[in-house]
Amino acid sequence: MADKDCPDASNPTDFVMTFRDPSVIANWHAHVYFDSSSRDAAWAFREQIEARWNGKLQMGRFHERPVGPHPMWSYQLAFAHEQFAELVGWLALNHGALDVFLHPNTGDALRDHRDAAVWIGHSHELAPGALR
Repeated sequence: MADKDCPDASNPTDFVMTFRDPSVIANWHAHVYFDSSSRDAAWAFREQIEARWNGKLQMGRFHERPVGPHPMWSYQLAFAHEQFAELVGWLALNHGALDVFLHPNTGDALRDHRDAAVWIGHSHELAPGALR
């Protein structure tokens, strides 16, 4: 196998399931993706999020350039595991044309971003090299 972290379809042992307890999740990040044409919509969405959650989550910077493994402009929401259902439900119903990338934070950034991620809207290819 070329990459020790990628399963090899010809080797059935690479597909053995390992189960982790969700208690390893410290918190979650949601990254709202946008570009120059959707910048204003992303800002308006951010304002709606801030008004609705009013200090109950941590809002990150509004990056008008790709940052880390994220291939598009984005901003981050950090929220508690206990807020997952309500916040992700709201994002799923209200994201409009914006794409949202979610991942847990377990202490293994590469695995969290690559193997345990959830997408709302369209998915985008990340740059996992930024996490190694």
